Amino acid sequence: MGEQSTAAAPQTRQTRGTPPAEGRPRAAVVRDALGVGVAVGLSGFAFGVTAAGAGISTLQACVLSLLVFTGASQFALVGALAAGGNPFTAAAGAFFLGTRNAFYGLRLSQLLGLPRAVRPLAAHWVIDETTAVALAQPDRRSARLGFTVTGLTLYVLWNLTTLLGALGAEAIGDTRAWGLDAAGPAVFLALLAPMLKTATERAVAALALVLGLGFLPVLPAGVPVLIAALAAPVVLWTKGRRS
Repeated sequence: MGEQSTAAAPQTRQTRGTPPAEGRPRAAVVRDALGVGVAVGLSGFAFGVTAAGAGISTLQACVLSLLVFTGASQFALVGALAAGGNPFTAAAGAFFLGTRNAFYGLRLSQLLGLPRAVRPLAAHWVIDETTAVALAQPDRRSARLGFTVTGLTLYVLWNLTTLLGALGAEAIGDTRAWGLDAAGPAVFLALLAPMLKTATERAVAALALVLGLGFLPVLPAGVPVLIAALAAPVVLWTKGRRS
C-alpha cells in the first residue's frame, strides 16, 4: 500500500506540472487572420475600378462581390468583358477558375467539422485566403477561429472597397486615361506570384502564360483563358511520364 502510494506520487506531480495540450493562443490566430483579411480585402478597390472600366455598373460590380466573392474569378470575368469577349465565354473562364474552391471545401469540411446548418454559409467563404489560414492552424478550434475571422474581415472589406472603387472610377471618368485599367491584372499577378512555390507550379504558370498570349491575337477574347487552363493537366502529365 505504501509502495503504491510512493510510486503514484511522482506521476501525480508530473501530470500536474505538464501544461495541457492546447492550440495557438486566440490572439495570435486573430492577429494573423486579420492581417490576411485586411491586406487582401483592400484589393477589392482595384476590382471596383476594373469593373467600372469594363463598362460594368456599380450595382453589378457590388452584386458580383457579394455573390461570387472570389477575386481571381471576378477579375477574369471583367477582364474578358473589357476585352470584348462573349459574356458566356467570360463566365465560363471565371467558373473554371472558381472550381478550385470546391476542392478546398473537401479538405476544410473535415478540418473544421462545422454543423450541417452552418456549412452552406461557410461554403461561401471558402477561398484561397481562408483556406490558407485555416490549414496553417494546429487544431480544430484555431482553424475555425482563423477561418471565421479571415472570412468575415475579407468579405466586409472586399465588398466595401468594391463599392468605393466603382464609385471612384465613375467620378474620375475614363479609367484608361489614368492607367487604372491595369490595376486588375496587376493585383491578380500580385496575388498569384507568392503561391508559385514549387517547380511544377511555376511550370504551369509559365505554360499558361505562353498559351494565353499565344492564342490572344487569333481567338475571340475570353477563349485564350480557357485554353490556358490546359497548362495544368499538360504539365502534370509530362511530370508523370518523366517519373
